Amino acid sequence: MKYLEEFQDPRLARRLLDEIHAVTTRPWALMEVCGGQTHSIIRHGIDQLLPEQVELIHGPGCPVCVTPLETIDKALEIASRPGVIFCSFGDMLRVPGSDRDLFQVRSHGGDVRVVYSPLDALRIAQQNPEREVVFFGIGFETTAPPNAMTVYQAEKLGVKNFSMLVSHVRVPPAIEALMTSPDCRVQAFLAAGHVCSVMGTEEYPELAERFRVPIVVTGFEPLDILEGVRRAVIQLERGDHRVENAYERAVRPEGNPAARRMLADVFEVTDRPWRGIGTIPASGWRLSERYRPYDAEHRFEVGDIATQEPAACRSGEVLQGLLKPHECEAFGTTCTPRTPLGATMVSSEGACAAYYLYRRLGGPVAAAAPTAMEASPVG
Repeated sequence: MKYLEEFQDPRLARRLLDEIHAVTTRPWALMEVCGGQTHSIIRHGIDQLLPEQVELIHGPGCPVCVTPLETIDKALEIASRPGVIFCSFGDMLRVPGSDRDLFQVRSHGGDVRVVYSPLDALRIAQQNPEREVVFFGIGFETTAPPNAMTVYQAEKLGVKNFSMLVSHVRVPPAIEALMTSPDCRVQAFLAAGHVCSVMGTEEYPELAERFRVPIVVTGFEPLDILEGVRRAVIQLERGDHRVENAYERAVRPEGNPAARRMLADVFEVTDRPWRGIGTIPASGWRLSERYRPYDAEHRFEVGDIATQEPAACRSGEVLQGLLKPHECEAFGTTCTPRTPLGATMVSSEGACAAYYLYRRLGGPVAAAAPTAMEASPVG
């Protein structure tokens, strides 16, 4: 398959690994920002192929995982109300709130529907003018543009019974928050390529300079990640701290100007709480004043809902790279994909889900599932 198989070539992977081993002389800790990168790393066993001195730390890059518990509870409250059709992508339905999830709301009569695009929810609103239709809009800079476009279209078409529960977050403020944490031990970042394909790279040089940390824009296939690691380690060994783009086939420095204009029109920057981490200044988006009538939080008056994270779930530490999933005492025992304590075990991009799926149950030396890259001869 184009753009997939050629980036899983085992011979090229071997060359990159040889170069990483050759240039590494000291211990380094690199954080991959995106949950998609985390799953690729664990699935292909990339972390187990690197030099012992190179540690990959899993960052807060899973959109479902960082959605705060109070936002989940707001979604549950809205979805439970009579006359509401609550629309969401499927991975949010099993994320536990304080006392239930969206599946349970549906089992008790709530009209909760899985959609594959926010425009599907807008279409449902047009087909059901007597009902209130709410779309659960979460995620990073990657999912924000289509959600912004949907609100824009709702206004343009005059669809008054549509609204959006917004919980969008931004990566650069999260990097700043991580680097200013007293517990931070990250020395380089593999920035999420799809985020940069939208927003470009112009926000990163200031971060790299201020914190003297290399930032390498990286893709998601095995060769993408190995190339990102290679460039980051070379910078660290040389004492450099620059922004590099190792995902040039998708990322331009200016990003996607049309998407950025849509974001600037529909959203405005706001402080946003991150699950398990707390509120990070200027780390999110909310609907701008012009589009505020489409804000479900205001329309259904659920802004006052506040909750406490369950103490048994240590996903906040996992999301900050302070804890590997298998180091949590609940992992694989009281917390499994069938009985999740937190979103990191539910989401398809969650670090805990990756460790459970690929059988990293007891530590980094536990056998990972064989992959095409590992199963192929490496010459």
